[in-house]
Amino acid sequence: MSGDSLRLDKWLWYARFAKTRALAQKLIERGQVKVNGAEVQKPSTGVRPGDTVAVVMGPVRRTVIVRDTGERRGPPAEARTLYDEPAPPEWLSWEEAGAPLHKR
Repeated sequence: MSGDSLRLDKWLWYARFAKTRALAQKLIERGQVKVNGAEVQKPSTGVRPGDTVAVVMGPVRRTVIVRDTGERRGPPAEARTLYDEPAPPEWLSWEEAGAPLHKR
């Protein structure tokens, strides 16, 4: 599937930014994901190699560059090959941080 577009929710799940596709969809619908600097509201938005994806997970924002769309949700080592992370995760203030996706 290399070079093709893939649904954002699937890519987040393949790259292990979310434990399930449903949680990936929640991240997107809550405005916690940006693709190429634009806030995304639809899980069906396509991502392709070269796109920049910023994900807010709790108090951390991770900005990555998509390397590949992948073909499945593999082990963590395989997931890390789907993106490059040029900068370390950014810690956010309480106002910027996303609310937790589920109750503990």
